Amino acid sequence: MKFEIISITARTITIEIVNKECVFSKNEFEIYINGDLKTLSNRNVTTLLGLEPNKEYEIYLKDTKTLENSNIKLFKTLNEYVTLNVRDFGASGTGDQYDTAALQAAIMVCPSNGRVVVPEGIYLTAPLFLKSNITLEIQRGAVLLGSDIREDYPILPGLTKTTDERDEFYLGSWEGDPFDCFASLITGIGVNNVKIIGEGILDGNASFDNWWKDAKKKRTAWRPRTIFFKDCKDILVEGITVQNSPSWTIHPMFSENLSFINLKVINPKDSPNTDGINPESCKDVRLVGVDFSVGDDCIAIKSGKLYMGKRLKTSSENIVIRNCHMKFGHGGIVIGSEMAGGVKNIYAIRCIFEETDRGIRIKTRRGRGEDGVINGINAENIIMKKVLTPFVINCFYFCDPDGKTEYVWSKEKLPVDERTPSVRNIYLKNIICEDCEVAAGFIYGLPERKIENIFLENIKISFLEDARPGYPAMMSFLEEQVRAGFFIGNARNVQIKNLTTENVIGESFVLSEVENLFHNQ
Repeated sequence: MKFEIISITARTITIEIVNKECVFSKNEFEIYINGDLKTLSNRNVTTLLGLEPNKEYEIYLKDTKTLENSNIKLFKTLNEYVTLNVRDFGASGTGDQYDTAALQAAIMVCPSNGRVVVPEGIYLTAPLFLKSNITLEIQRGAVLLGSDIREDYPILPGLTKTTDERDEFYLGSWEGDPFDCFASLITGIGVNNVKIIGEGILDGNASFDNWWKDAKKKRTAWRPRTIFFKDCKDILVEGITVQNSPSWTIHPMFSENLSFINLKVINPKDSPNTDGINPESCKDVRLVGVDFSVGDDCIAIKSGKLYMGKRLKTSSENIVIRNCHMKFGHGGIVIGSEMAGGVKNIYAIRCIFEETDRGIRIKTRRGRGEDGVINGINAENIIMKKVLTPFVINCFYFCDPDGKTEYVWSKEKLPVDERTPSVRNIYLKNIICEDCEVAAGFIYGLPERKIENIFLENIKISFLEDARPGYPAMMSFLEEQVRAGFFIGNARNVQIKNLTTENVIGESFVLSEVENLFHNQ
């Protein structure tokens, strides 16, 4: 057996099995620390808790079926200066009174390399603000429960003028624009070296009686996220469950070196706009071993709309997604549609998508801008089950107030200008898609700026016999489809190698305005 250590804190270690399986290991295995059996697991990513700070350990694994042992690895936990228990600050943990002041006090007085512990209990709270160089541990049985009263949520102003009239200070954001928004249950602004760990729960306390009721009544400062990071660096969120989010669940923005490891992100599948994790204009991000079951896109990688994209020109880049399990949601791994700052170098490996509307999904439109370049999307060794349409690249996405105007939906070749986005270098390899329903794939570029360099290799797509019709993409004037083949339109340099479909109604491939096609079955 082979494994890697992918995260170490003062109290935890997370390991990842090195294999070809998606999410789950072929056999169960035992994990030994200092010769003692600690736990049994069948997941490729496993976190162990309860370690002591600044201490050396040895760890090895044993396959319960083959009895094979891994090599022994040595590691040392990080230093921890002090532990502060929120109960000592007056937090009740009864769930029937606010614990905000006690929780915030413990965070604010915690020194560098200190740990704030939230023990078992239910802690009703308004938004909490993080500070640098601390660990927040939400222990098993502990629930941070968000208030459902809007007046309890401070407003983060979207845009504030600075003393330099040429500059602006951005703080709040809503769907890619600098608009006012509520602070989140956990909010980090300009903080570095923060760890949120444990086996406890962050509960946004949303339901159709409060936050999800009249969800579209107002865009800004209407529904908070559950975790929000802005201008942050060196962040780890590990082990916890985040659930019942009023809107996007975890939203890092203009941040770098972020790790989201072994999380559970859970929202009802009919809850509005409850995306799982949405990195926006972020760099060097790891999403490893995360379980999703949400009401919108599981992972949506973004970089703002045209205003932010043109002014700040900050892409989302170098994002690795491994051993993640997406159950329900509009899309498994999604790029856009807010991508005016660009998205590049995305890698998805060994993931499972189950019953999502779409699998790998790229959505953009005219108006996202010339800096809105999607370049280098790589997905390999993926399993999809009951995904309606596994692959979608839609350059006519009908979002925003002007989304259904002729400028967006026209299939005529319009002039290329500063509003024209581009998509290129898409690599999809070794993917099995079973029990699909709507279409094998739907790729539709702009006639004035075709999608360039699409590589499809070793892909198998099969359909349910009693599949239901649906729309393969969200664009104007598109008819419903059922068990349709793979459509590619307005593309250049397309290589298809060993892509097979089963139970398709009609042609397996439908091509329109495709230049330089190489098709080898």
